[in-house]
Amino acid sequence: MSADSADSADVERVNPPELSPPTGFSHAVVATGTRLVMLAGQTSLDADGKVTGATLPAQFTRALTNLLTALRASGGTPEHLTRVTVYATDIADYRTHARELGRIWRELAGRDYPAMAVVGVTRLWDEDAMVELDGIAVLP
Repeated sequence: MSADSADSADVERVNPPELSPPTGFSHAVVATGTRLVMLAGQTSLDADGKVTGATLPAQFTRALTNLLTALRASGGTPEHLTRVTVYATDIADYRTHARELGRIWRELAGRDYPAMAVVGVTRLWDEDAMVELDGIAVLP
């Protein structure tokens, strides 16, 4: 079993060798702390409530930035993320851009990957949104 620890929290990322090697996620995350932060779904809305970005990578960048802004406002950092769910309106487009989305993730959130899932949806609350991210973090 492979495990990595976040610097500022008791977070263990578990990737058993019996499972397919994870790329851009962890198979399991074990966390102990004193604060549980539930992060609402974030799309690419700007401060005026308008969807920004004409491409999936542009919207993903803004949605992840929004998620991390909410996390930081709660006292956390990306290393505290234990679970993230990505909702995408076009899974084929998401797969096409997977490498670029992974690069964006690493630039904004680092390499301490949470347990993750990508779920295809028909549409999101904001009709022009292509992607939404929500998450759970455990703070020390």
